[in-house]
Amino acid sequence: MKSTNKSDLSLAEVHGSVDTTQRKGFKKIIAFMGPAYLVSVGYMDPGNWATDIAGGSKFGYALVWVLVMSNLIALLLQSHSARLGIVRGKDLAQASRDTYSKPVNISLYVLAEIAIAACDLAEVLGMAIGLQLLFDIPLFYGVCITVLDTILLLFLINFGMRKMEAFIIGLIAVIGLAFLTEMFLAKPDIADIATGLIPSIPNDEALYIAIGIIGATVMPHNLYLHSSLVQTRKYDRSDEGIKKAIKYNIMDSAIALNLALFVNAAILILAASTFYKNGYFEVAEIKDAHLFLDRLLGSSLAPKLFAVALICAGQSSTITGTLAGQIVMEGYLNLRITPWIRRLLTRSIAIIPALCCIYYFGDSSTGKLLVFSQVILSMQLGFAIIPLIHFVSDKTNMGKFSINRFTQCISWLAASIIVFLNIKLVAEFIVPILENPAESWLLKIFLVTACLLFCFLLVFIVIQPLLKRNLKPYHTSTHAAEKDLVAIEPVTYQRIAVAIDFSKMDQLNISNAIKQGDKEAQYLLIHIVETAGALMMGSDIKDHETKTDKTRIQRYAAALHAMGYKVDIKIGYGTPKKAIPMIVNEFNADLLIMGAHGHRGISDLLYGTTVDAVRHKIKIPIFISR
Repeated sequence: MKSTNKSDLSLAEVHGSVDTTQRKGFKKIIAFMGPAYLVSVGYMDPGNWATDIAGGSKFGYALVWVLVMSNLIALLLQSHSARLGIVRGKDLAQASRDTYSKPVNISLYVLAEIAIAACDLAEVLGMAIGLQLLFDIPLFYGVCITVLDTILLLFLINFGMRKMEAFIIGLIAVIGLAFLTEMFLAKPDIADIATGLIPSIPNDEALYIAIGIIGATVMPHNLYLHSSLVQTRKYDRSDEGIKKAIKYNIMDSAIALNLALFVNAAILILAASTFYKNGYFEVAEIKDAHLFLDRLLGSSLAPKLFAVALICAGQSSTITGTLAGQIVMEGYLNLRITPWIRRLLTRSIAIIPALCCIYYFGDSSTGKLLVFSQVILSMQLGFAIIPLIHFVSDKTNMGKFSINRFTQCISWLAASIIVFLNIKLVAEFIVPILENPAESWLLKIFLVTACLLFCFLLVFIVIQPLLKRNLKPYHTSTHAAEKDLVAIEPVTYQRIAVAIDFSKMDQLNISNAIKQGDKEAQYLLIHIVETAGALMMGSDIKDHETKTDKTRIQRYAAALHAMGYKVDIKIGYGTPKKAIPMIVNEFNADLLIMGAHGHRGISDLLYGTTVDAVRHKIKIPIFISR
């Protein structure tokens, strides 16, 4: 059943912000297009570049089939993710919180955060490398510069989802055009590419890179992201409307993910047709690839396009990674924090290991670090895929929109392949350590314990949903059943606080207040003096503005007294975000009336979002006038 409580909505600030109900024909299809493009940038981020370059330079076209298989798995899973968000109105993290116990959810949250940090690590390194290649900025400082992009998402999301999607699609277009040009310059052999479609794993190193490619292609955080982004569309909640929404989103996913496949295949083919073909089998570093492109293709344009595309890939991915982090934190923990703090937290987790590796091992460590980050992503996949398959298979919550038996079998097969490959990779890493007598026994105990805990959690999330029976019944309508409304009675408010700022909103705020309480209620008019002096001196300030404000609010109170209303006034000092909740709580109000400031974009950052800050510090309803 779709959530209707605003505080429970995924990405509440943009939830249902794109109205598709008024569109017809092709325009309706276009209105649904967008979420998958934001998801697709995660499939062409710098981490993909590292694994694709390593695979192409070491094994030629032999791993092309891994890309194709990964893309098919990604399309299947992303369609499941979109289906979950559309039908249930919940993202993957919220659905998990409703199904699993708190300890399990915390464990899944930590693993999801590790996946997002690993993805962000790839984006940090990719952008830093791109800046170094284009502007010769040292890698260490380039990594530091990437902190500045924390502001970009805050601007974009205030301009609305369609503008954010347009920005991302623009970056994707740059990446696609850059590699299309690179392909013309490289002139790969089509017949050789076709041989790469035959499944084969040449050796253990190829398996490591293949798992990295899977991890770079099918990303855990994208499953959380997609299930939330589809909810930015407002659509008809009837069975027919839901069916069309699923259909259009699958179309969106197919187009966007095939474009991502083209970019990934272009990178691997470029590496195979230039490096592998010319005997450069150890080109695993993005910087080396950039250097050799000029020499092997005989064009100075090729390396420049490569660097520009790399920066675009890193920047687009970092935006979607931030959104995924917000979705995961709010979904699993029901915890909302300021977006810029959330962004800085994610970016700091990524920057610290990147700076440490560059400082201790030099710039040459970046390629291995990028590939390793993608392997970490792949190892987290099972913990996102398994709950997702359970949720979209559940007839209790999904009703007629649950996936059929055949699709379930294919989905579980894909999940089994991914989990098996990860177990094989972990075994090949751990067994030599356990067999080495020189290794510390504390390290061996830690590794064995960690593996056992991971296995237990994996088995538990497979079994738990099958045993749980107290699930809420599926219901496609957003309207409550009639029996739920029988006991509802009107709410009367006795102590009403009204925020006053001497703007055109004051009359509307006061009018709304007296409509809620009439002449039986006690009213408190609140004004906060925000001058620099008030911030420093508080109630001791005696400047002209403070005196004028007191006079003006007293006039409001006198006018209301004359009409027969019981009114008091209160002047606060300093920041409204802190002063308003303090006064409201002291007054013991049962309703607060505030006016929406109407700021967007830069103004929102300059003036802040007072309403949002105040609502977290009081426990009463807020009536927002606009």
